[in-house]
Amino acid sequence: LKALKVGLSESREGFPPLPAVESELKRISTLLPGTVLLNQQFTGITLQTQLNAAPFSIVHLATHGKFSSSAEGTFILAWDGRINVKQLDEFLRVSNQDRSRVIELLVLSACETAAGDKRATLGLAGVAVRAGARSTLATLWPVKDNATANLMTQFYQELETNIGKAEALRRAQVSLSQNFKHPYYWA
Repeated sequence: LKALKVGLSESREGFPPLPAVESELKRISTLLPGTVLLNQQFTGITLQTQLNAAPFSIVHLATHGKFSSSAEGTFILAWDGRINVKQLDEFLRVSNQDRSRVIELLVLSACETAAGDKRATLGLAGVAVRAGARSTLATLWPVKDNATANLMTQFYQELETNIGKAEALRRAQVSLSQNFKHPYYWA
C-alpha cells in the first residue's frame, strides 16, 4: 500500500488548530510508505500535483471539512484556502482515470465529512465515491482530535494484517473503546 497523507494542524480561516494531526500523520507514515503534505506543503496545487504524479492506493486527508447543500459551501480546508467539492471531485477523477491508479481507500479524518442532507447524501464521502474512490472512511459527527489520531493509527495497524477495511475499523473502534467509554471518542 502506498499512501498520500495530507493534513492541516494549524489554525486557518477561523478554524481551530488540530494539533494531533501532525502526530497522526507521523504515526501513519511509520505504517504506510508514501508522501506527506503537512500545513504549508498542503495546498490545492500540491494535492492536485501529487494525485496526478503517482498512484496512491490510499489518500488520507486530516483537515477540517464542511458539507453544505450548496457546492460553494462544501469544502476541505488546505493551507492556501478551501478546496471546494467540485475541485476535489476533479482531483480525484483525474487520479482515477487510469485503472491502475484507482484510489482503493479515501479517508476523510475530519468532523462530519459523511454528513449530508436530502439533496446530497453522504456529504464529502459521497463525492469521493462518485469520483471513483473504491471506498471511503468518513465521520458523521464532530470528533475529538486526539482520539481520532489514535483511531486512525489503530485502523492502519489493523489493516496491515490483511483483514478487510470494515473489520479493521471495527477492531480499531473496539480497541479505542477500552480507554474511552463514550462513543464520541471512537464511533
